[in-house]
Amino acid sequence: CFAWRNILAAAYPGVRIRRRGVFGAYAAGVGINAIAPARAGDLVKLYLVKRRIEGATYPTLAPTLVVETLVDFVVATGLFAWALTLGVLPSRQIVGQLPSVDWAWPFRHLWAAAAILGVLFLLGLGAFLVARRRVADFRRQFERGFAILGDVPTYLRRVASWQLLSWVLRLASVFFFLRAFDLAATVRNALLVQVVDSLSTLLPFTPGGAGTKQGLLAYVLHDRFSVSAVLSFSVGMNIALVAVNVVVGFACLFLLARTIRWRRLAAAQKKDESEGAAPA
Repeated sequence: CFAWRNILAAAYPGVRIRRRGVFGAYAAGVGINAIAPARAGDLVKLYLVKRRIEGATYPTLAPTLVVETLVDFVVATGLFAWALTLGVLPSRQIVGQLPSVDWAWPFRHLWAAAAILGVLFLLGLGAFLVARRRVADFRRQFERGFAILGDVPTYLRRVASWQLLSWVLRLASVFFFLRAFDLAATVRNALLVQVVDSLSTLLPFTPGGAGTKQGLLAYVLHDRFSVSAVLSFSVGMNIALVAVNVVVGFACLFLLARTIRWRRLAAAQKKDESEGAAPA
């Protein structure tokens, strides 16, 4: 959340952006994503933070979430490449046979998946072109969301550093969860668990990649631990993390919006977005 706050500050220089408000919006979004599919919490996150930044618009706020994922993408890709060199990840044929793997369907139906992706790309491109025509300053607002990338030293110091620290803390959490479940707590095992966690949320069909995470982890660690031990660890860790995220997230949601009906807030966000485009 500190990294996101700094990205927002660069997008809106001269505007006071409170860390408390950004933390609350970020935590609320994480809490909702923990129990809702398709990253519905991101919509609520944008809605809440928009109300706390004077003059904020969704065309600027949305790209800030993209900027926030850059370090995560690089680190996750590096870990994935490392896991590939170890030969521990399942092949396409095996993925299709694993139970509860959300994105097994695209592997079983490659042509249909490619067609769907193509249609989604065209729809997204069309929506972008339409929005660009309807909103005169759309491009200017959109580019503001990437403003911090124009100052690489500041980006590395105020964004990347926080995100790298978050990765260290994630790995430390996994390490101690392994110890708590009496599994071999090594850096290698913690990294493998993190790789599976990243892959399981690649397509957010289920909250937090539940099901997919357990299926992949059982395969990746099958030669080191029993399946029952891996499932016990994975389910237990997932329940603990979800519980903390939900409690903290919904507490922040209530404090910021005086309601815990996140679906209503998501609908309000979409309504605000459509009303903002109407005058143009």
